[in-house]
Amino acid sequence: MLIAIAAATCIATLLGGLFALSLRDKLHLILGFSAGAVVAVAFFDLLPEALDLASAQYADATVLAVTAAGFFTYLLIDRFLLLHTHEHDEEPHHHEHTARRGIAGASALSFHSLLDGIGIGLAFQVSTAVGVVVAAAVLTHDFSDGINTVNMIIKNAGERARALRWLIVDALAPVVGVAATMLFSISDEHLGLLLALFAGFFLYIGASDLIPESHHRHPTAWTTLVTVLGALVLFAAIKIAG
Repeated sequence: MLIAIAAATCIATLLGGLFALSLRDKLHLILGFSAGAVVAVAFFDLLPEALDLASAQYADATVLAVTAAGFFTYLLIDRFLLLHTHEHDEEPHHHEHTARRGIAGASALSFHSLLDGIGIGLAFQVSTAVGVVVAAAVLTHDFSDGINTVNMIIKNAGERARALRWLIVDALAPVVGVAATMLFSISDEHLGLLLALFAGFFLYIGASDLIPESHHRHPTAWTTLVTVLGALVLFAAIKIAG
C-alpha cells in the first residue's frame, strides 16, 4: 500500500504541472489560483499540523516564531541572494537573477514535497490508519504542488523544458521521502518545527511573489476571484481529507 500511495503522489503532482503548462496562455489566472493555493496550504495545512505535532514539547508561540523566521529568512534570501527584480527592469543580468528566484521557489516547493513523503512514511510507522489519513491529506494538495512548481519557473523567465525538469523533481520528492523513512525516524516535535518553517516560506512566496505577479500580468477582478477560489478549493480539500 505504501508503494501505491507514493506512486499516487508522484502522478498527482505531474498531472498538476502538465495542466499548468497546457494553459500557459492563461498564466495570470493560473498564477492567481496558485497564489491562493500556496497561502492556503500554509494556513490550513502546514501551520495546524505543525502546531499539533510540536505541542507536546513546544509552545504555540514558539512554533509561530519559527514560521516568522521562515518568512523573514526567505525575504532575506530573496532580497540579497536572489536579487528580487521586476519584469520592467533593464539590468543586463535581470534574466539570470529572475531565473534564480524561480529555481529557489521550486526548490522550496520540492523540499516541501519531500517532507510530505517523510510525513506519510512516518505516519505508516505509527499505524496503517494514521498513514492513510496523512496520505489523503497530502494527495489533496499534490495536484496544486505541481501547478505551483511549474508556475514558479515559468513566471521567472523559465522555459518549458526547465519547468518540466523541476516538475519531475517535485513529483519524485515525496517518493524519495517515503523511501527515506525506512532508514531513519524523526520526532513529531521536530517534524512540526520543520513544517512551521516551510509555512513561513510559503506565506512569503504567495504574498510577495505570486499574488503581486498575477495582478501585474493581468489586473482584473477575475484574477482576484481565482486567487480566493484557489484558497477555498485547498481549504475544502484539506478539510474533507482531514
